[in-house]
Amino acid sequence: FFFQAEDGIRDTSVTGVQTCALPISDALATLEGWTPPDARQSELRERYVAHLREHPDGVRRSCTPAHLTAGVLVLDADGRRVLLNLHRKARRWFHFGGHLEPDDATLAGAALREGREESGIDDLALDPTPAQLDSHLVAFCGDAGEVEHLDVRFVARAARGSEAAISEESLDVRWFDLDALPADLEPQLHALIAIALSRSTQAQLAADAPQSTSSGGGSIWEAADQPSR
Repeated sequence: FFFQAEDGIRDTSVTGVQTCALPISDALATLEGWTPPDARQSELRERYVAHLREHPDGVRRSCTPAHLTAGVLVLDADGRRVLLNLHRKARRWFHFGGHLEPDDATLAGAALREGREESGIDDLALDPTPAQLDSHLVAFCGDAGEVEHLDVRFVARAARGSEAAISEESLDVRWFDLDALPADLEPQLHALIAIALSRSTQAQLAADAPQSTSSGGGSIWEAADQPSR
């Protein structure tokens, strides 16, 4: 299946790895190494990269009026349901995500941490390739007032039998069947769900195909706390 934990992806504790926010080099490498699926996503990537080159602190919450954030959409083990949280402040259903923390070594690692913290599920397997970029204004980002979140979104799969728990960030956390999603989901979240399902389907087909015995192949998975090069 597409979401297999390899190269330590399930053990991505980064506590103590760094004493400052993740290096700009990882964020830049992640974004510049990603192939956007359309013109709008390409424009956002160029804007994110320009922001990071102009603002060395562009991954920090303190960078205003805009900064990078990391998010993750969680699918169930069969790829038939999505796990969403009713955001305590926004009062709407969203994927998981938030600000980068001092011990985050990579964008993917930050997304995985957010997913674990806000879903209550430790056993998440993350695809370290970004799935979607989305920029949006947030009016409740601390004392800074309205700021723009430059969100880098990933997808992950929960292990079979995982039970979610509500965190302090949410009013509710719930599994939704794909044909019974909340009525007020934002269009970009619908698009993210479609991307996640497409990836899982493609990976299932790849997993069912005969495996090559030739050398030189590599897993698409990387440890989420390993900086990109």
